Amino acid sequence: MRNEIYVSREVKGLGFRNAAALIKKAVNRALDAEKIDAPCIVSVLLTDDEGIREMNRQFRDTDRSTDVLSFPLNELQPGDFDADICEKDPGTGSVMLGDILINIPQCAVQGEEFGHGFDRELTYLTVHSVLHLLGYDHTDEGEMKKQMRRREKEIMGDE
Repeated sequence: MRNEIYVSREVKGLGFRNAAALIKKAVNRALDAEKIDAPCIVSVLLTDDEGIREMNRQFRDTDRSTDVLSFPLNELQPGDFDADICEKDPGTGSVMLGDILINIPQCAVQGEEFGHGFDRELTYLTVHSVLHLLGYDHTDEGEMKKQMRRREKEIMGDE
């Protein structure tokens, strides 16, 4: 299986030239952990505070910066992936999962604040976002949030 993971930079000069390789590895890691057996397409845009704030305002009606945004193309149930109900690329038949935006400067700050560095923080934010694309959510404090956090820890190797 070959996943297509597209990483682009909205802003020049963000640094962290290893980001694309880390993101591709993390996307594949999350998809493998979720036992996704269909080839998938994920698009990732690396941006800054201003870029992610504008997208947050435009698409979520929230006028603030954040670390990461996920835009799933499909309505999936956590842990119950069904390629047959997903949007597919007409040329390749690959499942189009959606888009991820990552605020690279915020990722660097959080990596330092949490004491585990940029690489691990970027990997975590990517895994977190892929889980959103696969239907996981954490909008409430209930079982869904616990389920998502449990999967993040398992995928990251924290358990």
